[in-house]
Amino acid sequence: MPASRVVALGHHQPSRVLTNTDMERLVDTSDAWIRQRTGIVTRRIAAEDESVTDMAAAAAGKALVASGLDAAEIGMVTVATCSAIDRSPSIAAQVAARLDIPSPVCFDLNNACAGFCTALACADHAIRAGAARHALVIGAEKMSDLVDWTDRSTCILLGDGAGAAVVSRTDQAGGGIGPVAWGSDPARSDAVRLVDSWQPRFAQEGQTVFRWATSELPALAREACERAGIATTDLAGVVTHQANLRIIESLARQLGLRDDVVLARDVVDSGNTSAASVPLALSKLVERGELPPGAPVLLFAFGGGLSWAGQVVTAP
Repeated sequence: MPASRVVALGHHQPSRVLTNTDMERLVDTSDAWIRQRTGIVTRRIAAEDESVTDMAAAAAGKALVASGLDAAEIGMVTVATCSAIDRSPSIAAQVAARLDIPSPVCFDLNNACAGFCTALACADHAIRAGAARHALVIGAEKMSDLVDWTDRSTCILLGDGAGAAVVSRTDQAGGGIGPVAWGSDPARSDAVRLVDSWQPRFAQEGQTVFRWATSELPALAREACERAGIATTDLAGVVTHQANLRIIESLARQLGLRDDVVLARDVVDSGNTSAASVPLALSKLVERGELPPGAPVLLFAFGGGLSWAGQVVTAP
């Protein structure tokens, strides 16, 4: 049976940087308070006329160029997003049109912050089933559209951006994308949510999410490694959803990672970019040469639902 692997990555962030000092002018908060509780120092905010599609297409275009493939070879385009206001045509279809991809299957997927890892699994399954040979998997969010700028507990968290991966068929034994570990806890679905029907706003029960992530996430991350047939001590890198630096570092401690494992901390510079956070952080690490080709990397994301998804991939 064929398998799939990530062959190229790309990312895009808006040019505007919103610092913690800037946040102090908006709400009753402080740089020290934000850093202590979240680890965030800056976040990127898209311009009013910069859409989810704009960011998704920019990241996808970079990944496509890096892959060396022709646009006509892409058979699937999927965009993970919870912030897009366009329902039809999908963001994926709009990206395909911009990149001159002639006849792919296109669909958007909303699994909130777990969206990219969920979409990556869908692409892997489609390739293994022979339904596509090459796929573009994108996570793109304009979370600034969903921010309640008067709520100091949430407005400090969110940023905008996009990350993309080209996933291709491989006949190499084992492939490069491990089996997905995914699921949800619907009983706690209100812990992270968008509220209001036509002008949605991000809201969450911060303590509920923090307790869940620090207590239950390690076992779920280990499950993804077990499904890939490796131990956490075999990992070269870990890229989790960039929600909170305290959660990220707590997970690393509980997994017992080696000291030389590369741990993504992009939340410090980018904030929480929801479905974009995993591919954005992964693309940056690969671009900087911090993850050598073929290195095993755990991807794991969680968010609204409460939903989660993760898998071990080899770095392109």
